[in-house]
Parts: sequence; structure tokens; C-alpha cells
Amino acid sequence: MSAALTIAIAGLGTVGEGVLRVLARHGDDIAARIGRPIAIAGVSARSRRKERAVDVSVFDWYDDPVALAASPGIDVFVELIGGEDGVAKAAVEAALTRGVHVVTANKALLAHHGAALAAMAEKGGSALMFEAAVAGGIPIVKALRESLAANTFSRVYGILNGTCNYILTTMERDGSDFADVLAEAQRLGYAEADPGFDVGGIDTAHKLALLTSLAFGTRVDFASVYVEGIANITAADIEAAADFGYRIKLLGVAQRTDSGIEQRVHPTLVPRGSAIAEVSDAFNAVVVEGDFVGEVMLFGRGAGAEPTASAVVGDIIDVARGDTPPPFGRPTKTLAPYEPAGMRAHEGGYYVGLVVLDRPGAMAAIAGRMADQGISLDSIRQRSGSHLRAGVKPGPVPVTLITHETTEEAVRAALEQIERDGHIVGRAQMIRIEPT
Repeated sequence: MSAALTIAIAGLGTVGEGVLRVLARHGDDIAARIGRPIAIAGVSARSRRKERAVDVSVFDWYDDPVALAASPGIDVFVELIGGEDGVAKAAVEAALTRGVHVVTANKALLAHHGAALAAMAEKGGSALMFEAAVAGGIPIVKALRESLAANTFSRVYGILNGTCNYILTTMERDGSDFADVLAEAQRLGYAEADPGFDVGGIDTAHKLALLTSLAFGTRVDFASVYVEGIANITAADIEAAADFGYRIKLLGVAQRTDSGIEQRVHPTLVPRGSAIAEVSDAFNAVVVEGDFVGEVMLFGRGAGAEPTASAVVGDIIDVARGDTPPPFGRPTKTLAPYEPAGMRAHEGGYYVGLVVLDRPGAMAAIAGRMADQGISLDSIRQRSGSHLRAGVKPGPVPVTLITHETTEEAVRAALEQIERDGHIVGRAQMIRIEPT
């Protein structure tokens, strides 16, 4: 058996502890598979005295993760600190500068600095592995970078945040409002005390930026991702969508178009009965469309200590075997500049929710504004007053429209004029429909 692969782990939260548990439980089997044992040379975390489920006193302790990354004799630096800058970035850079392989679960770091870190890794002859950064235990990075590399991709999309999927699933199942379900999700530990990154769509956008680079061979460009969260989705929207045969999911979508590549995160209507619509609770799913393979869907637990730790250790095993492709599937210098497609050029069907004043000519005026923009309506439904949004007085009528395929620019222009005409109460609700 070959000499041990020595690793250092910075960050001993739920994922870091999960990695230690995997290696303790399956270390002998992993060594037999790769032909060498994995040895832990040192660990680092905020507090040495914190009570943990694993005994870390048997490892060399470093208060400073940058010092750990720069310590001699380390083959792999495992970064599980989190955060786009600060000590996490400094520690990863310290490791890559020395030619040490890096395994990370830090999606924010890579979304903001992925290209620069990949270039550092290639220059130093080291690996930068990040399977755990996207969809937890689902091996989507390896699939795009290696298993499906023979394909040209047209679209990658999926449910990439378990918190949002749990909230939307529960709202549909119980008929509850967003705020009530969010509070329950926080109580159960599915949502953070500050859930903004999750429910605001930022977490999904970080992951999508990485998938876009892997799928389309472009530089990571998180700043160009269009982002909407789920805080404005109501129980009435979910019920209305169901009446039309849809479910509402927060999707991250990267799609090649004639005008560039779309990167968008937003609530989406997907047909009930489609594979993506059946992904419930805290599960994730990613769909890849390739020219030779067709459509492939990967499904599983997208977060949590054990699935994410599984992905981290999988990357460590690949490093031990010497299976270390370029971080984004091709040499960094060959990654193309990202050319965004404007959201207003996006084409598709739309769900529009309005609260219409009950007076003669109101609906005719609304339909006229849609027609002015060349928008054809597939369905119009009026709902009873019991489904009014919170704060709307009795009298106005909830109306839901489903359009045929049109452009975002046309829908936005029509809704701006409808709001100016004064026939509706409040703002219009617009949700895109995604073909699946």
C-alpha cells in the first residue's frame, strides 16, 4: 500500500464533523479502494472548546486556518469554513500557492472567485475540487465535468435549495402562508435564523453560476445571474397554479439562447406530473440537456451533514487516485467570457395574478393592454373573494391569466400599463412558466 494521503480540515461545523465521521467509519474500506490510507494532519475551527460529536483532541490543532493551509506535509487542504472572502479565501489561496490540492464546499467563494482560484490551481499543478458546493450529495459537478463531457449542453436547470423547496412544498400541502411556513422551517432547523440567502435566491444563484461555467465553458459570472426569491409567493398563487395544472418551484436555470446564455433564479410554474414537479420537501434535483445524451436528471439530498460530507470525501478520494481534471472542465485560459442574454428577451409562457376592481370595462381594458403587446392569453380564471391577498378589502376580484409563449419585455410592458390604468389593486404578480 502506498504512503498515506495527508489532509487538513478547516471548519468543523456539521459538514466538517460529517467528514470526520465518514473517514472514521469507512477509512479502511476507502484505503482498500484507493490503495493508500487517508491521514488527518491537522484541523482548525473557531473554538477548540466547543462540544462536538467527534473527538478532535487526537489531531493537531491550529487556531489559524491560513497557518494550517501553509503547514508542511499536507497533500490536501479541505476548506469548510464558508464565506466568499476573508479567512476562507486566504486559506485556500495559501494552499494553492504552495501547490497543495484543495477540496471545498464553499459555493460563495467559487461563485465570486472561481476563475482566479482555478488559474492558481492550474499554475501550481494542484486540484481544486468542489462537488460538495453544488447540490450536496448529488454528483452533478462530476457529471458535467467528466461523465457527460462528450455533449454540448443546451440547458441546465434544477431545484438547488432545499429550504425553499421545503417551504413551497409545505405551503402547497397545508395551504399555509409563506411567513408561517418559514417560521416553522426555522424551528425545525431547515432554515437559518437569517434565511435571506436561501429564500432570496442567492444560495441558488451561487450554485447556478458554477453550473453555467461547467456546462457552457464560460467564466464564472455570478454578478450576471438574474435573481428573484420566494418571499412574494402566496398560498393563493400556489392554489391558482394548481388549478391550471402546475406547481411552483424555485428553479435555477442556465440556458443557451441565440442572444447569449441566460442565468436566472426565480419562482417557476412547472407542469404537475413532470419529474421536477414531484421533487418535494428538502430534496434537490438537477436536469441536464445534452445533444447526445438527451435529458438526464439527478435527484437526492442537496444539503445536510452526511450528503455533503459524502461529496467532500468523494473529492478527496479522486485526488488520492490522481483523478483531478481542470476545475471547470477545461483549462481556465480557454474559458470563454460570459455573454449574458437579457432577461427582457426571455421567451416563454407566464402566469399573471391580478386583483381587479369590479367595474365595467376593467377586464376588457386589461385584455386590450395584453393584445397591444402581442400577448395571446391561453386561460383566464376569476377566483372567489376568499382568495384575496392579505390587506385587500372585499370587492376587488382575484383574476389569474396564463399567456401563450411571449417575451418578458412584452409582459412587463403590458403590466406596467395595466398598473397605470388603475383597474387593479396593488402590484401584478408575474411568474414564469418553464417547459420540462
